[in-house]
Amino acid sequence: MITHGRDIKVFAGNSNPRLAREICSLIGIKLGDAEVGTFSDGEIYASFYETVRGSDVFVLQSTCQPGNKNLMELLIMIDALKRASASRVTAVIPYFGYARQDRKAKARDPITAKLVANMITKAGADRVLTMDLHASQIQGFFDIPVDNLAGNPIFVDYYSKKFGEDCENMMIVSPDVGSVSRARIFSQKLHTNLAIVDKRRPRANESEVMNVIGNIKGYDCILVDDLIDTGGSLCNAANALVKEGARRIFACASHGVLSGPALEKLNNSPVEELALLDTIPPVDSSRCGKLKYLPVAPMFSEAIERTYQEISMSKLSM
Repeated sequence: MITHGRDIKVFAGNSNPRLAREICSLIGIKLGDAEVGTFSDGEIYASFYETVRGSDVFVLQSTCQPGNKNLMELLIMIDALKRASASRVTAVIPYFGYARQDRKAKARDPITAKLVANMITKAGADRVLTMDLHASQIQGFFDIPVDNLAGNPIFVDYYSKKFGEDCENMMIVSPDVGSVSRARIFSQKLHTNLAIVDKRRPRANESEVMNVIGNIKGYDCILVDDLIDTGGSLCNAANALVKEGARRIFACASHGVLSGPALEKLNNSPVEELALLDTIPPVDSSRCGKLKYLPVAPMFSEAIERTYQEISMSKLSM
């Protein structure tokens, strides 16, 4: 419970109100009284029913599906709060959409992650608090401080309790070369070996596995990624591991986008369980029994308290 300093207020858009309520409960405050809706012509409005003058305000909004609508809600809320004389506005974005468009992959490509960073800054945000950016260098796209929380500790704690001493006999697997750094940190914390699935992507949302680097025969494997979108990379990697002799396949990712045929692919894959963080609202369990959601509210509530009290965040970013 925060007991000193200027008052703190937390508001939420429509992307993940349940998470916002859980965070407020852990901090020991009430979720701010606000309404974010849509006019009949589709334009978004935001109304705040309590004063924020001089307050340290946190706006919680993931830019998940529908991404454009949720992003506009966030921008409009930030603008309204700054115009209402909030002392500081922190955009709390558990899942930062558009993060995969972080570079020019071919001629005349936009760098949309930078554009979104500019929009959030221009709207009036003073800080950004997010989790497991698809590319950590996106922090440099902002001209304001960015705290990028790490979901690894949540998964490490989960699997340590789930498998106990057997963790040391498991194999952590990166589904592609780009996720090797994340998987290596994960394997070091669980004291396991590391393997890599080498793949190529012929076009967007399609991937083709080439080969598995590392001996995974007879091992229980955990595939580690930052997000699962259509599920193609995950399921192809799982199939490749089975062909190489893996015994059981588990997987985890910070963000469960799960668009298009993702649930159907997961249901038909050899993955026994996919552990996700609830940065994006959970999918109905009746649609896929393999999903396991882990709460991020404790980490975000601590991060908000540390931001408010001006305490170092390095503990939560490793």
